[in-house]
Amino acid sequence: MKVRTRFAPSPTGFLHIGGARTALFSWAYARRHGGVFILRVEDTDVARSTPAAVQAILDGMQWLGLAHDEGPFYQMQRMERYKEVIAGMLAAGSAYYCYTSKDELDQLRAAQEARKEKPRYDGRWRPESGKILPAPPAGVAPVVRFCNPVDGVVSWDDQVKGRIEFANVELDDFIIARGDGTPTYNFCVVVDDVDMGITHVIRGDDHVNNTPRQINLLHALQAPVPHYAHLSMILGDDGQKLSKRHGAVSVMQYHEDGYLPEAVLNYLARLGWSHGDDEVFDMNQFVAWFDLNHITASAAQFNTEKLNWLNAHYIRQADLSRLAADVASRLAVRDVATVAGPDLERVIALYRERAGNLNELADAVHPFYAMVTPSAELREQHLTPSACAALAALQDHFAGCPWQAAELGQAVKQTAAEQGLKMPQVAIPLRVALLGLPQSPAIDAVLEVMGRERVAERLSRILAV
Repeated sequence: MKVRTRFAPSPTGFLHIGGARTALFSWAYARRHGGVFILRVEDTDVARSTPAAVQAILDGMQWLGLAHDEGPFYQMQRMERYKEVIAGMLAAGSAYYCYTSKDELDQLRAAQEARKEKPRYDGRWRPESGKILPAPPAGVAPVVRFCNPVDGVVSWDDQVKGRIEFANVELDDFIIARGDGTPTYNFCVVVDDVDMGITHVIRGDDHVNNTPRQINLLHALQAPVPHYAHLSMILGDDGQKLSKRHGAVSVMQYHEDGYLPEAVLNYLARLGWSHGDDEVFDMNQFVAWFDLNHITASAAQFNTEKLNWLNAHYIRQADLSRLAADVASRLAVRDVATVAGPDLERVIALYRERAGNLNELADAVHPFYAMVTPSAELREQHLTPSACAALAALQDHFAGCPWQAAELGQAVKQTAAEQGLKMPQVAIPLRVALLGLPQSPAIDAVLEVMGRERVAERLSRILAV
């Protein structure tokens, strides 16, 4: 049996972190077993589905690198297929028309709640041997209901949660097509899974209650039942349900916030799954290790600090040309061009050990490419008369100095000695003059990368004030 998994988001919003984890696990399981990963867009909620949301899902999947093998398939393009299956079920007697009006259903529910019963459809239009149904009322567009088994249990061995059973008496004859003919979620999912040959359904545990209904539909269609693995929810840092303030945002927001996709993927892989004590691994290693047996049944807890640590790690490991391209695009949004300035890769090499995300890296290198003006507070604190005298003397040393870090560092030390100052009393004012900041990587490395002309220009401007 060739493994076939699917990720089937509803385009009623962005691709959030929980959906991305489901996609990752489904993708990895297919890759691990040489199978097929399918992307299916469940867009039958016409009122809430939008093209922008569809694009957000596609963008998120592309950014994460979770390439699908088949699809994307859109349920709204499969309406004729759904109608064909429903017609077959009506003919076979596994589904029937129900003419119960909304008012009648409301009255039924109220009466059941008054008796402290679980609200459920009472099967009044269900055809049964010896039962005489009334004539269909005029002006009522019927829904189509599924003839759910009335006794026994429906069960499955969940790959994450273990054995799960539901009594069929708890499942009423649910609607599979609305009065306007549009099919419902549980029905479409089943037909899609059958037609696409899905062997393993990996999804969130908010779908556990849908699974017995879907299994019964599969039995009615005489179709094989896939293996199910229901992933527990993700909690926020504080142990509460994940919200926007701690991670439940669009996957693309992580891109905007300066995260690398490999950091997000590595972190998602460890949300509810583990391979011993391994914390840092690439996707090739993850695929080789991944199985369903090591997914925990308990809720996973989001840890922003751990994600940030991973992101900093991957920034330190990333190719400099890749970082430069990303940082250049972030600076371009701020109308800062890097073409005419120092070599961006060399500047990034100075700062990436200190950066937790790509926005921080862009912030750090920004002063190399834009005119900087130290704040009045920094001027008063660091650009004192004695400091400016030292900078003027340093400028003379730089004029005849080979532009290499070792010689530049020596020039700073020599100037400090000649001016009767300690090294920081020259180096810190120099940083403020060049970068508008009192801290930076080693000053000799900063000088070398910034270049002779830009250093001379900025010192002259500061000393002219």
